[in-house]
Amino acid sequence: MPAVTVENPLTLPRVTAPADAVARPVLAVTTAPGGFEGEGFPVRRAFAGIDYRHLDPFIMMDQMGEVEYAPGEPKGTPWHPHRGFETVTYIIDGIFDHQDSQGGGGTITDGDTQWMTAGSGLLHIEAPPEHLVVSGGLFHGLQLWVNLPAKDKMMAPRYQDIRAGSVQLLTSPDGGALLRVIAGELDGHAGPGITHTPITMVHATLAPGAEITLPWREEFNGLAYVLAGRGSVGTERRPVRLGQTAVFGAGSALTVRADEKQDAHTPDLEVVLLGGRPIREPMAHYGPFVMNSKDELMQAFEDFQKGRLGTVPAVHGMTEAGPEA
Repeated sequence: MPAVTVENPLTLPRVTAPADAVARPVLAVTTAPGGFEGEGFPVRRAFAGIDYRHLDPFIMMDQMGEVEYAPGEPKGTPWHPHRGFETVTYIIDGIFDHQDSQGGGGTITDGDTQWMTAGSGLLHIEAPPEHLVVSGGLFHGLQLWVNLPAKDKMMAPRYQDIRAGSVQLLTSPDGGALLRVIAGELDGHAGPGITHTPITMVHATLAPGAEITLPWREEFNGLAYVLAGRGSVGTERRPVRLGQTAVFGAGSALTVRADEKQDAHTPDLEVVLLGGRPIREPMAHYGPFVMNSKDELMQAFEDFQKGRLGTVPAVHGMTEAGPEA
């Protein structure tokens, strides 16, 4: 799991919560069910079973892989529409190509993030490049959906290509953890991702036995999803493992600890920490559209069916695409 790393974390700025910070309790730990997305790549549905009031402004998150593809096996998603939210695709291992109906796109690989603000809507496709399909190889990543407030749902689409080298790197006081700030800020250290809805997104790697207690904005919610390894969350040390999400309650600091002994194939605890300011608006979500009302959802489907969200480029030999669930 390379993402982005450093040889000596102690060369990085160090972060810890102040002594008077209020520890966030752990409200729940859920286990992500498995499923398949797009053309059939395996995913874990990280937020399944969590009440939306604890997720807001996040909508859903899939852990894609970790899977070792044989030659000819790598898969992606077909052309599909989006409107009303932002998709955040973070590639830890492997390569993904992206293209949209407005001519945008690019390639993201180890540690890169593509932040797509769908806004008023477009069509897009995500797939492994042809050479990876031929050779096979390791693929692992995340896709997170972040809601947009009503005032921004119909804004023009926007992209941010966040390269691994631009991510803000931090560590814990003892150097036992590597913190990658992808978006938002942590203890005054800002990541490169610019968001319409204020959030913080951090990928943390904790060595066996390491513990972090991080300052966390009180107006944000708090979530921790385990990408790999075993550990515990909260001062009560609630156990967590691969594929589980911890939901934190109110407070100004959150704690994560790696177990002393990890699985043979997983040397460290890998966890994604998420927090955001709740939007607290009505949400109507169906398939690829996230709006504020049923009428707006119906309008989104009508606009898609009438080609108002764009058309698939002619190079693909198509003029339209069906909706994705």
